[in-house]
Amino acid sequence: MKKRLSILAAFALIGAAPMLSAHATPAGPKAAACPSPVPEAARCYTGEDGTGALYWIAIPKDWNRVLVMHAHGGPETGPPKLERSEEDLKRWAVTVKAGYAWAGSTYRRGGYGVTMAAEDTERLRRIFVRHFGQPRRTLLHGQSYGAGVAAKAAELYAPAGGAKSPYDGLMLTSGVLGGGNSAYDFRLDLRVVYQYVCHNHPRPDEPQYPLWMGLPLESKLTRADLAARVKECTGVGLPAAQRTPEQAARLKTILSVVKIQERSLVGHLGWATWLFQDLVQKRLGGRNPFGNIGAVYSGSADDAALNAGVLRYAADPQAKGALAADSQPTGRTALPTVGLHAIDDPTAFVELENSYRRIRDAAGTGNLLVQSFSSEREHSYLSDSEYPALFAALLDWIDKGEKPTPESLAQRCKALMPRYDTDGKNGCHIQPQWQPAALESRVPPRAP
Repeated sequence: MKKRLSILAAFALIGAAPMLSAHATPAGPKAAACPSPVPEAARCYTGEDGTGALYWIAIPKDWNRVLVMHAHGGPETGPPKLERSEEDLKRWAVTVKAGYAWAGSTYRRGGYGVTMAAEDTERLRRIFVRHFGQPRRTLLHGQSYGAGVAAKAAELYAPAGGAKSPYDGLMLTSGVLGGGNSAYDFRLDLRVVYQYVCHNHPRPDEPQYPLWMGLPLESKLTRADLAARVKECTGVGLPAAQRTPEQAARLKTILSVVKIQERSLVGHLGWATWLFQDLVQKRLGGRNPFGNIGAVYSGSADDAALNAGVLRYAADPQAKGALAADSQPTGRTALPTVGLHAIDDPTAFVELENSYRRIRDAAGTGNLLVQSFSSEREHSYLSDSEYPALFAALLDWIDKGEKPTPESLAQRCKALMPRYDTDGKNGCHIQPQWQPAALESRVPPRAP
């Protein structure tokens, strides 16, 4: 009983309960003009789910009776905006072009909350069924942070050994997988290494604060201000030839030690500022879920000085437990699962896929997971032909028992190129033999 209460308390800290809670019945979806590039013949709808989450729904003219529930990335740190769901629909318009219905929620509020977002995705599915009928199949598609949301929804609503699920399959792309505890450790590393090198976030004459809190709630710092500070210290934003030797050296140290790309430095530092502010101060009661005690940093010109000089923090066990309860996958789902991740993803380390593989294997559901990797360098969207290939392969697995392989996914993708890659810019980039290293090869392990 005490364990059950502690889990409930942990979920309450993040702002969601582990079961779908009751809310007032919302008004039905309202017809809306489909945004381009969604096919003109499709029917589109918008609405609000009764909790504050907004949504878009799109149904193609020749619907194949398969619904794709989309869990979006982020998370956004502001209030829900319908434009967010519209952007997702436009980005994955290929789903509708391929004959699938698509539905995506903004989630009921901004900020961190994996279980909350999983609930909101399930609530939208029920709205869809109520107004448009029961699909023949329903697939969960999680992108980036939304992959963690979809993985959580698969465990809540399609548990291994549980009753019949409303979902039939799970597709995870560019996934931030393995739970927030391990997935975001490197952003604390970035904050402490950046501060050691640059000393301007915060500046010496500004109020000092523990870097794990992201930013004091009363701070007026803007994203433009932060980008200017990064430029001042490292020259990012300037042509390489215009950087001073000192700027170039500082940039090399940060990128080498934290193992991120120059193009993603400002973005990651922004997440480690405003997302940490939201997660720690608004969701975890000011407690710190991230620590770097025992982490050994390497890649600088003087690693001994670096390790002696960086700020060190110990994680709060209650905060770690709350974050894990909300976001850590158990791997216990009955859903056939396919995944796709760019090898050179600048935002979500591809090594996170290794973490998720280990979780599924430990849960005894690794046989239901097929992962694939592409030689692309993007995070937010990959090749047009790759998504329909994964959807079709997942359906054949569900309907015919034909479990895909990375090789068969690559072949199917190539077969679909003439239909979806009409501009010749996308192609198919799946590398069947490639496998990711362990996350520990990229992110220094913490002390137990």
